[in-house]
Amino acid sequence: MTERPGLRSGQVAAAAGVNLQTLRYYERRGPPAEPPRSPGGHRLYPSEAVTVLRVIKTAQRLGFTLEEVADLLDAGTHRHRRADAGLQERARTKLAEVEQRMADLEAIRDTLQQAINAGCEDLLTCADQPRCPLPFSEPTARNTGLAREFSAVDVQGVVVLP
Repeated sequence: MTERPGLRSGQVAAAAGVNLQTLRYYERRGPPAEPPRSPGGHRLYPSEAVTVLRVIKTAQRLGFTLEEVADLLDAGTHRHRRADAGLQERARTKLAEVEQRMADLEAIRDTLQQAINAGCEDLLTCADQPRCPLPFSEPTARNTGLAREFSAVDVQGVVVLP
């Protein structure tokens, strides 16, 4: 039985739902590594490359960076891996990051709503008003209150003390 030839770049990209530039970018950054070439110089990918590309795209949609995806793929190929290297632990960590970003975005949304409700039309004028939530509110509950001690900000963004 003869071995089936590998898939060419366009076939892999189409099957995985990515464009050729994305495939080349992944090859440069890894994974996947650049495949062997045919005698004519064409890249020939194993059929598993389609699955790897789909996994990469899915993991990226879940918020993993390409480097994190590479680590996850690498960890999956090792039998004696660290306990914190697998998907479960990484997913828990990523979930905590997502929850923190969501909390930050909720705080930003609330601050923007407060600015709308306060009638802020101009940052410099509004910043001098006690009712203005901008620009001194921080995106999370980490607000120290120190910024309220400043009375204004000049046009270059330099803080002017009272």
